[in-house]
Amino acid sequence: MPICRLTNDNWPDKIAKIGTMESLLLDTIWEKISAATIAVADGFDALLAPFHFLGPAMMIFLLAVLTVFITNSLKRIIITQRYIRLEKQFKHWYHLRQTALTCEDREKGKALAKNIDQAELNRAYYDYFFEGLLLGLARKIIPIFLMFAYINEYFQPKRLVERFGQSYIFKFDAAGDEPVVISAIFWYALSLLIVYLVWFLIKKSHGRLKKTDPLTTKPASEQT
Repeated sequence: MPICRLTNDNWPDKIAKIGTMESLLLDTIWEKISAATIAVADGFDALLAPFHFLGPAMMIFLLAVLTVFITNSLKRIIITQRYIRLEKQFKHWYHLRQTALTCEDREKGKALAKNIDQAELNRAYYDYFFEGLLLGLARKIIPIFLMFAYINEYFQPKRLVERFGQSYIFKFDAAGDEPVVISAIFWYALSLLIVYLVWFLIKKSHGRLKKTDPLTTKPASEQT
């Protein structure tokens, strides 16, 4: 029975075929991603159509509210077991380090803390930090940039004229000849800052109310 051997003559053909297959696979994947993106954008267009009466400024502000809601929801949905494990490890070694610093012999405590830093805590911190960074990209940065891209497309000046009869979101008279025009991207970024600030203030005030709530605050006899 003849044995097929791979000679130097047919190596280029094999490599070319592999390259062609990889190229076709990447093209197929990209086409599916592109089709899915267009479908999602068309779905958003259909959802936004009934709200044109609100005007572009209010619509963009509501999209900013939606973005904040989505990013905060993703914090509870997207979380990995690795992140939970790394968080526990970091807190464990950090607690040991703080305990070492409370040692009666301060020099010995500092030496123990330094050993913990070099042996475990530094590595635990960097692993925990980078895992949190990747989760932050997935849960916050990517959704925000996707919404930026959608707003830049949906509220571009030409489409603003077609849908709302104006090529801008806001226009203010300035001292010069030309007025100051606020674009959709700028208004969305400003709206995000406003919504995140309001969200932060609500959470902060809610935390204070929870601390002072007599139903949740323990009596002094129980605290001691």
